[in-house]
Amino acid sequence: MKLVVGLGNPGRKYRQTRHNVGFVVAEKLAPAIGACGAKVKFEGELAEGGYQGEKVLLLCPHTYMNASGRSVRKAVDFYKIAVEDVLVVCDDLNLESGRIRLRPGGSAGGQKGVADIIRHLETESFPRLRIGIGRPPNGWDAADYVLGKLSGDEASEIDLATTVAGDAALCWVAQGVEDAMNRYNRLRSDP
Repeated sequence: MKLVVGLGNPGRKYRQTRHNVGFVVAEKLAPAIGACGAKVKFEGELAEGGYQGEKVLLLCPHTYMNASGRSVRKAVDFYKIAVEDVLVVCDDLNLESGRIRLRPGGSAGGQKGVADIIRHLETESFPRLRIGIGRPPNGWDAADYVLGKLSGDEASEIDLATTVAGDAALCWVAQGVEDAMNRYNRLRSDP
């Protein structure tokens, strides 16, 4: 069993923001795994499906980004999922916009949702799939930037990146983190 966690903030106010790319990836993954109808569970939305013989759970915590760990911990404990079978999908200020990067573990890298998951799971040893949103322009506060709405070319670029990230998540489910890293840790425009 695999658990894919899309990070973001609940509510209409946060739709189409840079911080909600994890939710977008989960939404795009749902049809690919045959999930229909999410349930309110574990302080979030949970959908179940399957891919290439593997049961797949999609979780979008509704605890707000900085408290995501509480929701993830509840799901992990309930289903008794090993941490290496939990993939966290989130935005990353330190990656150029549109780039994706998959890693088998490591630090939070400044991402507060990932930091909270590390705190609740008491380990850094879970895979994470980061989607680059780029650095804020000079003079912008980072919080205002990540909560800002995507528009124009940036929205198109992130739409493509979230689609590719969904493919990377499916590759992770079916073939593991190493194969997914080798295939998807590159600019989204590469062939």
